[in-house]
Amino acid sequence: MLSVSAHELKKNYGAVKALKGISFDVSEGEIFGFIGPDGAGKSSLFRILTTLLLPDAGQASVCGLDVVKDYKKIRKIIGYMPGKFSLYQDLSVEENLSFFASVFETTIESNYHLIKEIYSHIEPFKKRRAGQLSGGMKQKLALSCALIHKPNVLFMDEPTTGIDAVSRKEFWSMLKGLKKEGISIVVSTPYMDEASLCDRVALLQDGIILKTDTPNAITDTIGKKVWAISSESVYKLMCDLSGYGGCYSVYPFGQMVHYMPADQSEELTLVENFLKERNHRNISIEIIEPTVEDCFMELMRINKEDKR
Repeated sequence: MLSVSAHELKKNYGAVKALKGISFDVSEGEIFGFIGPDGAGKSSLFRILTTLLLPDAGQASVCGLDVVKDYKKIRKIIGYMPGKFSLYQDLSVEENLSFFASVFETTIESNYHLIKEIYSHIEPFKKRRAGQLSGGMKQKLALSCALIHKPNVLFMDEPTTGIDAVSRKEFWSMLKGLKKEGISIVVSTPYMDEASLCDRVALLQDGIILKTDTPNAITDTIGKKVWAISSESVYKLMCDLSGYGGCYSVYPFGQMVHYMPADQSEELTLVENFLKERNHRNISIEIIEPTVEDCFMELMRINKEDKR
């Protein structure tokens, strides 16, 4: 069965086209991720799927219910974590959770088993006001409140933005546990490394889906070598490699540069000598397995060329 289905969804804000015909399906019990930068259209899409925003064109359904006609029914069977912390900051942790349980006509005790792994991290602070929690603790509280009524589908719009790396890891571990409960999870994130934690991902850019598949299948389709190159100056490295005759593509990747040669049989020593001639020091070159981000950059490049 499909938990979420969308066909040719479009949304405009005046002259700005936020969604340009989005189509996808999410299977029951699947963790489905939308990966893309700010402004790609993720939040608009999530607001439509959670019945908070009307699409300008296209259709979408959640658990077989139409997001426009059946919005009241959908709101009873979904959980939603918006990108911005939206709980009552003057209420305590316990009061927030009790409130959301009562809204859905249930109790904390009834579904405590569902949130135990998550809530146990913040339960020692249940008397503390929500506004005084750290970023990671706020997200755990928000997730607990979104789950307390045991939704069929959980929507999370960039749930790990602004929290530390340890909390991000814990958060995704919790999502894997929720999947075992049969809850379908639809999540958006600007972090490419989180793509590998989803069952399937859709790469979203400028209101369109560039590709939808499993993370492994996406990285397998790139079909090109990726070189991780570093030197003392990332900026100078980018500039020089961009001007190298054998360059197919180059872009920054943290403290390194990811480079693809036009000729896949290109020898590392040729590029290394080219950089030495331009006074680069502490040069490191390594051929690596492409990441989802590498594939995303390649698809963006192809998409731009197709528009020309």
